[in-house]
Amino acid sequence: KLFFTDYGSAAKVERCDMDGMNRTWIARAGLQQPTALALDLLNKYVYWLDIYLESLEVADYQGRKRQAIIEGRQIRHLCGLAVFENYFYTFSSDNLSILQINRYNGSDVQALARLDSAKELRVYQRRAQTAVRSHACEMDPYGMPGGCSHICLLSSNYKARTCRCRTGFILGSDGRSCK
Repeated sequence: KLFFTDYGSAAKVERCDMDGMNRTWIARAGLQQPTALALDLLNKYVYWLDIYLESLEVADYQGRKRQAIIEGRQIRHLCGLAVFENYFYTFSSDNLSILQINRYNGSDVQALARLDSAKELRVYQRRAQTAVRSHACEMDPYGMPGGCSHICLLSSNYKARTCRCRTGFILGSDGRSCK
């Protein structure tokens, strides 16, 4: 799945398959400017910052169990969001620090390091990585991902895929080759 925010004419947090199909709202009411997203892959929760409404919220992948975790002026200065174990990790443009925040109650805020600037933040840890299994976009014997001549995108599950073409090309009638 691909998770994303949009704060154009109508702000929302959404998800879709990697090929853009099956677009689903996670949150579309009570939002103004959702920016950073973080996923709890184990428990299937999505977290987001709304810098206009000054809140950090959470909902499950279906948009249920939505609640605000942190509200207040400190949110407006946060950039990027990552979650790992009991903490959020984010960057404060106000004091140029990487912050660690208790993800269950918003307390226990600690500055971990100071940086001149940052816009995004990710935590990489072996335990947080999901196991990779065989999938529809693996290289075929001819070195083409999923048998697609240009781009292979996973679809509704790991066994399904959609082929796409780079700019300037169109997908052939076989659904795999680009011309």
